[in-house]
Amino acid sequence: MALDFERPLLELEAKIEELKRFTNEKGIDFSDEIILLEKKSRDMKEKIYRNLDPWQKVQIARHAARPNTKDYITALFHDFLEFHGDRLYGDDPAVMGGIARYKSIPVTVIGHLKGHDTKENVYRNFGMAHPEGFRKALRLMKQAEKFNRPVICFIDTAGAYCGMGAEERGQGEAIAKNLMVMSALRIPIVSVVIGEGGSGGALALGVANKILMQEHAIFSVSSPEAAASILWKDGTKAKEAAEVLNLTAQDLLRFGVIDEILPEPLGGAHSDLAATYQIVDKSLAHNLTELMKIPVEELVEARYRKFRSIGQTG
Repeated sequence: MALDFERPLLELEAKIEELKRFTNEKGIDFSDEIILLEKKSRDMKEKIYRNLDPWQKVQIARHAARPNTKDYITALFHDFLEFHGDRLYGDDPAVMGGIARYKSIPVTVIGHLKGHDTKENVYRNFGMAHPEGFRKALRLMKQAEKFNRPVICFIDTAGAYCGMGAEERGQGEAIAKNLMVMSALRIPIVSVVIGEGGSGGALALGVANKILMQEHAIFSVSSPEAAASILWKDGTKAKEAAEVLNLTAQDLLRFGVIDEILPEPLGGAHSDLAATYQIVDKSLAHNLTELMKIPVEELVEARYRKFRSIGQTG
């Protein structure tokens, strides 16, 4: 799926492929022209992805081909066993969670789960969890504490689902309880923002000792569309809202909301999956190893101090 700002680059790459095909079919040497165009393509790609504005980052964060929670679990973890249900109402496909091994370490892994196509997105409710999704996550986190397993969370949601059924079943309470319980869990918690981190739906998996965020992911109190509707009564002003929300990884690192930015391959996380997994794996392994060395009381206190200090100016 081509994004609007990528079209000039894709047109140039198509021209390069056309010249290569013409060379093979007709036997005419266009190697000099191809070399020049390939250099131009590299320079253009570098310029585009090194100067993305907030709205362009929103588009990349939402890219359908961007690796999701299930992709990371498959690539980085072993012996994953998925758990279902919250023991209160039912299962929520918008949240995936279970136990696994990460580099031989027993862990609990949980994440919002978007689909890569329309059918899967409908089934997963586009990664927007109902209360039972957050309660499933809470059940798994309590189990992790009982068995002294670190928790790894992958954040990727536009926000918690706000339909009538979700509200009737206590959406706000479910999110609030996750925040309360996560703040005091006596185990290491690492959260990774891999796409969208929207509103309370993201926060429900985001009270962690370390919050890592991919370079082109977003993390905000609201989606740009919702913010535009609230601020200007006009959802079409989402681009303007993205400019003022300070939702990029670079903004959030500066404010102390996140702890580390994970670089993405040129073109976004979806453009080179192997490199993306390697970058996330390296940071995850380092942070988890360091957190597991910290005594439990210090771990909980550090998490408390981390969130109390956000927004302080001196």
